[in-house]
Amino acid sequence: VQLQASGGGLVQPGDSLRLTCAASGQSFSAYNLGWFRQAPGKEREFVAALRRRGGTTYYRDSVKGRFTISRDNAKDTGYLQMNSLKPEDTAVYYCALSPTSTITSEMYSALAYNVWGQGTQVTVSS
Repeated sequence: VQLQASGGGLVQPGDSLRLTCAASGQSFSAYNLGWFRQAPGKEREFVAALRRRGGTTYYRDSVKGRFTISRDNAKDTGYLQMNSLKPEDTAVYYCALSPTSTITSEMYSALAYNVWGQGTQVTVSS
């Protein structure tokens, strides 16, 4: 399976963006979906994840209540709705897939994800 992330851009604080992760190849619905981000000079960090089964979601504390992860398996597409954006959300955002066997503690780790998209830049600035 291959992933293509899109939807990034330059926005002002308080604005919204919706990132899209389009999958091709093997079945997107067979995997858990995750979003990560990496700011200049910083490590890649977990943002949100959504299990393939059951719909359980996971978020980093700083985006809870502002970001929503979702997926449309019929369209082989994942989404990250980002509201009330802040300058500290500025980063390259990556979507990724992990096996359904991934345990909860590993859902937050980039090491559990073995398929990655190319990233889309999100810049929040006034």
